[in-house]
Amino acid sequence: MKNLILIFLTISATAMAQDSTDYYYKIPEYPNSYNEGTVAARVVDGLGFRYYWGTVGLRTEDLSYKPSEEARTSEETLDHIYGLTRILANATKKLPNDFTKEEEENLTWEEKRTQTLLFIQEASIILRSSTAADLETYKMIFISDRGTSEYPFWNLLNGPISDAVWHVGQIVSFRRASGNPFNSNVSVLRGRLRD
Repeated sequence: MKNLILIFLTISATAMAQDSTDYYYKIPEYPNSYNEGTVAARVVDGLGFRYYWGTVGLRTEDLSYKPSEEARTSEETLDHIYGLTRILANATKKLPNDFTKEEEENLTWEEKRTQTLLFIQEASIILRSSTAADLETYKMIFISDRGTSEYPFWNLLNGPISDAVWHVGQIVSFRRASGNPFNSNVSVLRGRLRD
């Protein structure tokens, strides 16, 4: 089943065209019941919706903006979000994050945006059908030159997921400062554009 999900996500990756057919153009409909997996998925969907609208239409000058010399640029912050969402997707797929084999990825900004949205979507789909027992198996595993460390799903919630939401807020603030504000018709409460 998970292989079918990955095939679907790969096929849908070809067109993040920023219109109403895009997965996070609006937040997915909420499930009929509350359980561990559906609640976790909804938190991830909130990230996906905010990331989608926080990054749509970013210009070169937005990507290079930084509020001070010591700060990261928007693009560097977006690279960090990309890494956080990869950790999220890897945890739900039960894959380690191997920093001993870190390869340079030469993705364009649009490719990176698409892949970030796919990482989020993939994790959400997996989480939506997960049980409490499944969540216990979604560990963050880090392999580095110092050895291997492992953290439970709880740390994924207060770590990478919350951190990514935090940084999306920075992008929204930065883009306003660089003259390209967030679409004021986006309702994060309702998860869609206002009519």
